[in-house]
Amino acid sequence: QVQLVESGGDLVQPGGSLRLSCVGSGFTFSNYAMSWYRHAPGKERELVAGYTNGGGSLNYADSVKGRFTISRDDSKSTVYLQMNSLKPEDTAIYLCNAWVKDYTFRILSYWGQGTQVTVSS
Repeated sequence: QVQLVESGGDLVQPGGSLRLSCVGSGFTFSNYAMSWYRHAPGKERELVAGYTNGGGSLNYADSVKGRFTISRDDSKSTVYLQMNSLKPEDTAIYLCNAWVKDYTFRILSYWGQGTQVTVSS
């Protein structure tokens, strides 16, 4: 029943922009920290941006600082990733993740299926 569904991936030219969306269902969205990861061919999965619940702390990978912005709308159970000034090295499958610690401090997490972003001229 728990689902995370990403959308917004596309083929764009270098310097272009995209806005990714991830809609959650089947869990209390506001209780979870939300993150965007990406996985490019030949590379390990990496954290792109994270947005905690409650106080709303944010963090970004150094490679995307100043270009990407993460935001969330808990009333819509949605997290967004605005991507500007895209570069070919941003090409990857972008994955949405939700996580929380249970009473034993075990981390529970959910993953979306991913959306493809391709930056090429």
